[in-house]
Amino acid sequence: MTTNVLMPQLGESVVEGTVSKWLKHEGDAISEYDPIVEVNTDKVDTEIPAPATGTLLKVYVPEGTTVKAGALLAVIGQPGEALPEGGNGQAAGHGRAQPAPKGDQTPAPAARKQGNGTPAGKRDLGFISPVVAKLADEHKVDLEQVTGTGSGGRITKKDVLAYLEQQPAEPAPATEADLPPWEKPGEGDLFRPTELQFGTASATPAAGSQPPATPSQTPAAIPVQGIRKLIAEHMVLSERTAPHVTTVFEADLSRVLAHMQANTEAFARDEVKLTLTPYFITAAVAGLKAVPLVNSRWTDEQILLLREINIGLAVALHEGLIVPVIKRADDKSLLGLAREVNDLARRARAKGLRPEEVQGGTFTITNHGVSGSLFATPIINQPQTAILGVGVMQKRVVVINDAIAIRPMVYLTLTFDHRVLDGAVADRFMQHLKAALENWP
Repeated sequence: MTTNVLMPQLGESVVEGTVSKWLKHEGDAISEYDPIVEVNTDKVDTEIPAPATGTLLKVYVPEGTTVKAGALLAVIGQPGEALPEGGNGQAAGHGRAQPAPKGDQTPAPAARKQGNGTPAGKRDLGFISPVVAKLADEHKVDLEQVTGTGSGGRITKKDVLAYLEQQPAEPAPATEADLPPWEKPGEGDLFRPTELQFGTASATPAAGSQPPATPSQTPAAIPVQGIRKLIAEHMVLSERTAPHVTTVFEADLSRVLAHMQANTEAFARDEVKLTLTPYFITAAVAGLKAVPLVNSRWTDEQILLLREINIGLAVALHEGLIVPVIKRADDKSLLGLAREVNDLARRARAKGLRPEEVQGGTFTITNHGVSGSLFATPIINQPQTAILGVGVMQKRVVVINDAIAIRPMVYLTLTFDHRVLDGAVADRFMQHLKAALENWP
């Protein structure tokens, strides 16, 4: 009996996913729960396990293709077994995923003005997300011309990108003959205009210059896609959305290290690795409780003070980074935080996070010190108000009560949204955070 592999519903608000990589191929033997395909959404990269043991008989969706939740990705069965009828990418049979949501048809353009204020002859575009609006503005795209493939005909980021790909290519750059006299190269020029193009060389090099570069000499090109593309878009949006300001503090970790040394063995008995990260989370929670405005979100009408304290942790991956979230961090003990940090970091690197585990953060911590960085000015993880950067811990000479001492010191930076916080408020948060670390019981 065959088993269908379906695109799962990866979170309440995620209705489609992209097959980024097949981990198994047609004809491969598969055990139940083995990772079979890697799927990318606008929230997270994740590996989908095989729903049954058998042979991968047929792959219906090639890599790089985006399909709806419930779409048929592949079929598992026994060698020689007949494939199910209607293998058109739609869910069928007894696969273990939710069916694709209904109503995902592109609406026809409105011909008359409706009660919602849409002008006559204009199409009601429905909800347009900030990311789509920003992308359309940057590339001068008339959203009236874009066909929406999202739920209910909603225009998604992928729709705008697909529209841009279909547009005519940019005009070719001007040749030397097209340049005005004052821009044409003369003797003594260090390079010719055509050599400024990345990865290309002049077709007719000047006398005495090097011959044209061979393909092996030209720079390699790395496609901007998947998580790298999502990170780029999110960071650019953040910088353009919020005025960033950074304040820098220094903290003495002597008491934290003493506590850590005294409790590492006890945590290990509970199969939990104790690191510095849970201490920084606990200290951040203390600061957020003392200065609730840092745990907030800006809107054009009001500043929303958030009840829950959900701490995001930036985790470095081979191809970028991801920010899993510890929900209600203020309700957890140091042991509970350490256990969750271990689990989220392990599953993040194994691409085993669920979409809901990278959503809902109210404050983010990035430990850039793991690579030796002293301090940095990280970019705010929108729509949050602030992000804490933790530098490398180093023993440094400091003056304590007019005496020279050597202490394990760390630089802590808070980058904050100046629309919400002023410097004095941000510094007050950092003072509470610093005090929590330096006065650890």
